[in-house]
Amino acid sequence: MKQIWDFHGGIHPKENKEQSNQRAISDAGIPPQLILPLQQHIGHRADPIVRVGDRVLKGQLLADAVGPISVALHAPTSGTITAIQDHAVPHPSGMADLCIFIEPDGLDQWCERTCCEDYSTLSPDELLVRIRNAGIAGLGGAGFPTAIKLHPPRHDKVNTLILNGAECEPYITSDDRLMRERAEEIILGLEIMAYILQPGECLIGVEDNKPEAIAALREAAKETQVEVVSIPTKYPSGGEKQIIKILTDKEVPHGKIPADIGVMCQNVATAAAVYRAIRHGEPLISRVTTLTGDCIASKGNFQALIGTPIDWLLEKAGYLNQKGSRLVMGGPMMGFTLNDTQLPLVKTTNCLLAATNKELTPPQPAQACIRCGMCSEVCPAELLPQQLYWFAKGQEFEKAEHHNLFDCIECGACSYVCPSTIPLVQYYRYAKGELRQIKADQEKSNQARERFEFRQERIEREKAEKEAKRKARAEAAAKAQAAKKEAQAAQDSTAAPSAGQPSTTAQAPNDKAAAIQAAVQRVEAKKKGQTAATVSAPDVTLESLQKKLISAEDKFSKMEAAWKDAQQNNPERAEKLATAVESSQNNVDKIKAQIAALSEGGAPEQPAGPSIEELKSNVDKAKNKLQLMLDTLEDAKLNHPDRVEKLERAIVKNKTRVSHAETALNEAISSEKTASEKTTESTESNG
Repeated sequence: MKQIWDFHGGIHPKENKEQSNQRAISDAGIPPQLILPLQQHIGHRADPIVRVGDRVLKGQLLADAVGPISVALHAPTSGTITAIQDHAVPHPSGMADLCIFIEPDGLDQWCERTCCEDYSTLSPDELLVRIRNAGIAGLGGAGFPTAIKLHPPRHDKVNTLILNGAECEPYITSDDRLMRERAEEIILGLEIMAYILQPGECLIGVEDNKPEAIAALREAAKETQVEVVSIPTKYPSGGEKQIIKILTDKEVPHGKIPADIGVMCQNVATAAAVYRAIRHGEPLISRVTTLTGDCIASKGNFQALIGTPIDWLLEKAGYLNQKGSRLVMGGPMMGFTLNDTQLPLVKTTNCLLAATNKELTPPQPAQACIRCGMCSEVCPAELLPQQLYWFAKGQEFEKAEHHNLFDCIECGACSYVCPSTIPLVQYYRYAKGELRQIKADQEKSNQARERFEFRQERIEREKAEKEAKRKARAEAAAKAQAAKKEAQAAQDSTAAPSAGQPSTTAQAPNDKAAAIQAAVQRVEAKKKGQTAATVSAPDVTLESLQKKLISAEDKFSKMEAAWKDAQQNNPERAEKLATAVESSQNNVDKIKAQIAALSEGGAPEQPAGPSIEELKSNVDKAKNKLQLMLDTLEDAKLNHPDRVEKLERAIVKNKTRVSHAETALNEAISSEKTASEKTTESTESNG
């Protein structure tokens, strides 16, 4: 016989299980409407893949899992999608969430299913995929995706696989009836999990107040290696860490998970759902739910479809809405009060307790703490509840966290024994929520700071690169000017006559050569789209032009940096800056042309109009800007919807600019062709 241990603390509240465990599980039937929240689990909300008006079949995928920690959603029966909108969901805050509404057609027609008679023909990875696609989440209350839990980190070898059948919460008997009536499915589901994990031993822990369930499981596990262990009845022995302590004498360290110590714990209802998913190809579309309490006429357990309206299910069980009664989802220890019955049944709904004031006494006003220490004696996590209470009440959340606040399983044992009726668990939940919000805000702040620092670093780097390029260009221009002067001086000294005056016969050829050279220069100027005449500027020196170039390039760099920044943060301003940046670039190009002309020994020329090369450059720049704005539009559609409209207007203006630039280029090319043809005709006629 398996040795068992005990855990610290615990209580023995009145069980009240006989009210609902005397009848077999009943089929709740198909309600007139199903409301399916897209998030019934821990992790990311599922993404709907159906539309309003679609007809769906039973078991058909309605919403796909998003990311690794998520659970898919399926149609519990055949019918028509009537709406996809926000609706109140079962939650202590009464919050609303996105839901899919189905109007059943009564046919209950299944979609095509993939069955598997022998799970050993599939690999563990294939089984995990099927479990994930079946939308199975932990049915013990937490709702963690089962496929993720069955795939622990590689360095964590699971030596002990535990099925939790303790069901220690008062009033709840859904797992008890499931173990009695479907023990074989539970054992087969456990074997599938064991095939995936390859543990050394498989245990099922059941409290000794469920003798029929223990007998049924042992009968189903006769020819297997599964051991069914009877454990003492004590609340909260059904807690994951507590049942691990009872069956293995191992404790899960702070901040760790059971897999880190070689143990994995699953619920018996989850094992049955895994079996149905693999053997019959059925996704998780229904669950066993206990309906109990003195306000319920027909107490018992019902196989209810996920999404069934709670008011319809209560009416079916003979709900007597008496004055002063309370409706609780879950048990009296860890459940929460529902203020509205127009809510759907979800995957984690294991019990609906409709109790009178006699059963669940209304909470009394909290009194001052008398420091009796009873809360510390019953805490199964061996915490200091009184100290955590003072920290939470005084909003000293960091101190509460340092006292292992997040190890609290919120079992309610401390509140149960408190003689001052202090709602201790509510204080702990409040402190946990505040700590999570503080961490989320800190994370956002860190991300914003990192983005700002990266942007500043990028701007400084671009400024340094542009400054280095500017200095390099200035040095190159100075060296070219010096070399030009040296060459000119050498040429003048060589061309000077050795003595006396030059002869008339020698001067005439030089004049003719100069005239020919001038004619060639005029032709070249025409080919470049420039006027034959140039405006001389004898008062403009190379040094002044170089200073002017440095100033123009610095201005262009600043305007370009401002334009790039505006593209990310202010598209409308970016559109205005684009014209200024283009004008600044043209100014830089003109000054460079003047420096080049002056370096060749003449006066700087001012072209009457842009050359074809400049026009081509303008077209390329306009197209590049347009493409950049199109790329920015795609990003805005995903991350900044409020900027889409402004970007679309700016793109229309940029398309017009591209069209104008291309038109100017085509006209210049056409003019050059015409001028070239005229020159050819003139040459032929002169010839």
